[in-house]
Parts: sequence; structure tokens; C-alpha cells
Amino acid sequence: MTAEARDGGCRTPGMKLLPSFLLLLFFRGSAGQRVGVDPEVMSYPGQNVTLRCQFNNQGNTELTQVSWILEPTVGERINIAVYHPKFGASYPDSPVSGRVKFISPSLESPSIVLLNLRMKDEGRYICEYATYPTGNEQGITNLVMLAKPRNSASAVTVVAGDQPVVVASCESASGRPAAKITWVTSLKGEVNTVSQQESNNTVTMRSEYKLLPSEADNGKEISCEVEHRTQDRSESFPMKIEVQYPPKVTILGYDNNWYVGRTNAKLVCQAQGNPNPKTVAWRTVSGLMPNTVLIEENKLTVQKVDDSVNTTFVCEVVNTLGAGRDQVTVYVRDAPVNPSNAGVVAGVVIGCLLALLLVGILVAVLITRSRRQQQQGYRGNQKNHGDGAFDIKSRLFGAGKKGSKNGMGSNGAGNNNGPIIYTYRDGMTETALAEKSNHCMLTTTPTAQDILLSGEMDEAERRKFDELEEEDERYDHFGTGGPVLQIRPHDEEMGDGYLDDDMESQRDGSVISRTAVYV
Repeated sequence: MTAEARDGGCRTPGMKLLPSFLLLLFFRGSAGQRVGVDPEVMSYPGQNVTLRCQFNNQGNTELTQVSWILEPTVGERINIAVYHPKFGASYPDSPVSGRVKFISPSLESPSIVLLNLRMKDEGRYICEYATYPTGNEQGITNLVMLAKPRNSASAVTVVAGDQPVVVASCESASGRPAAKITWVTSLKGEVNTVSQQESNNTVTMRSEYKLLPSEADNGKEISCEVEHRTQDRSESFPMKIEVQYPPKVTILGYDNNWYVGRTNAKLVCQAQGNPNPKTVAWRTVSGLMPNTVLIEENKLTVQKVDDSVNTTFVCEVVNTLGAGRDQVTVYVRDAPVNPSNAGVVAGVVIGCLLALLLVGILVAVLITRSRRQQQQGYRGNQKNHGDGAFDIKSRLFGAGKKGSKNGMGSNGAGNNNGPIIYTYRDGMTETALAEKSNHCMLTTTPTAQDILLSGEMDEAERRKFDELEEEDERYDHFGTGGPVLQIRPHDEEMGDGYLDDDMESQRDGSVISRTAVYV
């Protein structure tokens, strides 16, 4: 059975259940002890609490009297309640007089109740039986008075220095029993904890954390944790260390490349201090600030760099603990050549040269090709005529294209059984010869020279003339022999181009067909 306050008492948060073996002690007593009591009872000031007692395994033992004795300190015994079967209950003078009574006066269950508890009521309460023939037997209950402490913690503002000082404190006031205080932090400091007994039997615990403060410790985290029996879990107080120090100043922005003509060159004055800096001032070592300089709080802007900027700038920052400063010396350089413009010019020049080179190559190719075409065109005509004059005896072309597949003209006239027969006579003109050819009406046909000199000749025509010229060369290789008649099979599918390729001019001026003609 658990220990709890009765007659107005209640269990408070943080109270724990008593182990079951303690309950067995109450009903049965321990080995050799037959008086059963609660080993420990906890309560708060102003509450009521029941202290139980019972004699177990009476057997042949005769119970004559039972008494409750208070031991506020070791060795001090005060009777607070007595019961005798004949004389009844008695309450001697004691620190609990008027606040103690038997619940049901009897030798079998002489339990008592303490009313309106006070912190000083804490101590050992003894239930003692007077028996016969074994003598006195007793059981002891520890009454623990609980007082929930008032816990608090705070950081202490300190100034950076070379001596250890208190940077944080933690307190657990008016608690019963005394609280336990611990510190959680990464700092390398010292802990000092003291306790103080209060007049109402409570205890106040104070703990301080000492540290050799520096600028680097400012803002570091530290936590105070308080443990107490009245709390379900420890109470934590996180804090941050606050260390004050004069400003630390740094000038940023100078890149060692301030040249004449540079615009919007900037310097920034950064300052760290605790408390925060109040004022920021710019000046030069010479005392004269260049006219091109613009100052806005911690920023200094040189609108256009010139020789007057070739000086030392100083930034000074002040807070309540002192002043800090930094300086930077500016070296003005000559204006550099803009590398981007040179690159553009070089690119344009190279591009123009490449374009001219490509145009030249294209023109050369076109000229060479045109000369080759002209040379090929004149070669066949000049082979037998050194003066280059055109001779109708060379060849005749084009009339066959106007004829049909069977040698007929466009008007249907001509020989239907064989190819067109070309007849040549001295003194005949090209026009007359064309009119005599099987009475075929020839339309205006360009001469071979005109075709060769014309830029409208397609690739197929060029190949045709090249083949004819090669045949001329083969013919010339026969020497002084007479003309040779070459017989070629007549292919009906060759179309109109057959007549042109079939004719062969001879040295005597005649024109014959390479295909055999049977009459």
C-alpha cells in the first residue's frame, strides 16, 4: 500500500510509488520485527499525512501499550501520542501538539494523522509497543517534507579581461530537499556551488560559472539544469555568454588596382564590438580628403580615381568601451590599355584578311576554269587549220537532232529506211549543205565554234565533244594511209544523238558515216 496524505492530503507531482516490498513490511514486518510501518512518507507544508502502525504475528505476546515518538534530530526523542487499553489516548506536549491524533485508538492499529504540516515536522516517527514477555518492539517511519524550489538562472555581462569572473549564475531557492544544479556548455570554466539553510527548514542552492572572458566567448551558449524530487524532469535554463569589448575594425575593398580614371572605387569599414559601435569616422593621414571622395556612414566611395587619391585612408569606430581603427594605403597606377578593344581590332583585321584570301581563291578558280573551257573548245578546229579559221569540212552537227528516230525530218520527209546521208561539195555553204541533206528543213543551228564559245553548253555536250576530239587524235595516228570506214551497229534506242556521233570528217574534205550503209 502506498504512502499518501490522508484527511485532506494529496499526492503531488513528482511523488513516486513505494516499492511493493515496503508494503509487505507494513503488514508483516521484516525478519525479527513485528511492528509494521511505512518506511517513508512525503508531504508538503499545509497538508495532512497519515502515519500507520500495526503489530503482526501477535501469538502469545501480550500488548500492554503503544506510543508514537518523534526524533527531530539524532538522539532526541519526544513522545507525541500514547495509547493504553485502560487509560485511553494521551497527547503529551510536543512540536505537533494539537495537530496529532489517533485515527482509531486501539492496540491492534494505532495509526495517527498529522494535521497542517510544517517544514519543521520533518523527522523520524517511531511506533513503539510495550509487550510481555518480549519487551519493547518498534517500527520507524521517515517523514520527508517537500518544498518545490523556485528555480532561476541568468547570464552576467562582463568585460573582456585577464581575470576569471562570474559569467552566469543559477539558483534553486527554498526547496526541500536541496536541489541539484549542473552546467552544460563547451566553455572551459569553473563551477562554484553553495547551499544555504533557510529558517523554515528549506534549502537554497546557488551555483556560479566562472570564466576568463575573451572576445571569442561572446555569444557562446551555456545551460543551467536543476533537478529536484518535486519535478518530473530537470528544469533547463539556456543562456548566452555576453562579453563586452572595444571595437575591432577592418577596412575592405582595396584590390591594389586603383588606376587613374577608375570610377566608383569603394572602401568598407567593418567593425565588431560589444556594445555595438556608435560612430564611424573616415579621415586621411594627411588630413585632406580628396574632392572625388563620397562618404556614407561606413562606406567610402571614390567617384573617379586621380593622383589626389594616392594617400592613406583611416577608419575609426567608437563604442562605450573605447575606440578601434584601421587604415589602408592606396597606390594609384597608370591607366591600363583596354585589352578588350585590342582584341576586337585584331579580330576584325584577321577576319578581313581571311575574307580577301577566300575571294582571291574563288576568282583564281573561276579564271582557270574559263581558260580550260576556251582551250578545249578551240582545239578541234585548229588541229587542221593553223590560222584557226572555221572550216565547214570539219564536221556538221545538229541536223540529226531535228530528225526523227528513222531519219525523217520534222515534217515527215526523208528516207524512211536508213539514216540521213550528208553530201558535201566544195564551195557549199553551211546553209546550202543543210538544205541538201535529204531535203530536211533545218532550223537555225549554232555552229560548233559557237557552241564551244558559248557559256550555255552543259556538261553532257562537253563530254560529247571531248569524245569526238579523242577520235580525231586516234585517226591522225594512222599516218599516210587512206580513210578507214568504221562500222558501228545501228542502235535504234540511241535516239537523235546517234547521227551526230556517227559522222566522221575525212582529210579530203568529205564526211562519211562510221556505220555501214547498205544500198
